[in-house]
Amino acid sequence: MTMGDIQRPGALYQQVAAEIRKAIASGEFPPGAPLPSETQLIERYKVSRPTVRNAIAALRSEGLIDVVHGKGSFVRAIPAPALTINRSISRQDGVFTLGHIWEAAEEPTVYRTETTAATGNLLELAEGEALFGADRLLTDPATHARARHRTLIPFATADGTPLADTPDASPESVYTVLTEAGHELTWTETVSARMPQPDERATLELPEATPVIVATRITHGTDGQALILEELVTSATQAQFTYRLTANSTPA
Repeated sequence: MTMGDIQRPGALYQQVAAEIRKAIASGEFPPGAPLPSETQLIERYKVSRPTVRNAIAALRSEGLIDVVHGKGSFVRAIPAPALTINRSISRQDGVFTLGHIWEAAEEPTVYRTETTAATGNLLELAEGEALFGADRLLTDPATHARARHRTLIPFATADGTPLADTPDASPESVYTVLTEAGHELTWTETVSARMPQPDERATLELPEATPVIVATRITHGTDGQALILEELVTSATQAQFTYRLTANSTPA
C-alpha cells in the first residue's frame, strides 16, 4: 500500500492507524516528533476528520502517541526502564534470599479463594480447589516504582504447616517452611505483558495506555509437584527483569 492509498473495505480508521503505525515504525515519525496535523492527515489519506480522530485515538490507546492539548499529537518516546528487577533466588545456611529487595507499602491483604481455570492449570489442580491468597503492594526504595505481588497457596500445600495460620508469610519464609516440610524446591517462571486492569492501573499509579509486565512463578516440590503460585505485576515501561541462568546436567 503506497502513502495515501487507503483501501475502503473494513474499518477505515483502523487502516489509517495502521499506516501511521507503519510510518512510526519506519522512522518517518521518530520518538518525540509531532505527527502531521489533522488537516494534513486528512489530505494525506483522503479521509474525513472523524476517521483521522478515531485513528489517533486508537494509537493513543496503544501507547504509541501522546496528545497534548493545543499542541497536537506526538510519537511517544519510551525511555529505557529505570528499574532492573533481579529475579534470582539464593539459599545459604538454610536461609532463602530473593534477588530484589522491595519495601512494603501497606499491610498484606489475606483472603480465601478458589482456583480458576487458569490458576488451576498452573497449580495442576481442578477448578474450584480452595486456596489461601495474600496480596502485597510493594515499592522499590530507589525509584519508588510500584508492584503488586500475589501469592496463592493451595490448602493441600498449607495443611500441616505454619502456612495454614500465616499464609501472608514472605516468599522467603514460605520457601523455608516448604523446605522444612521435606520438599526439595525448584522454580519455573513465565513472563508476559498485557494492559492493566482498572484496579491495577489505580493501585500501581500507571499513566494512561501503559502496559504491565507480569512474572508468574511456580514453586515445585519433590517430584516436581506444584506447591504455590506467585505473580508480580509492575509497569512495563519502568521495569525490566533480569535472571541468572545455569546449565542443568539434564534437560529440565
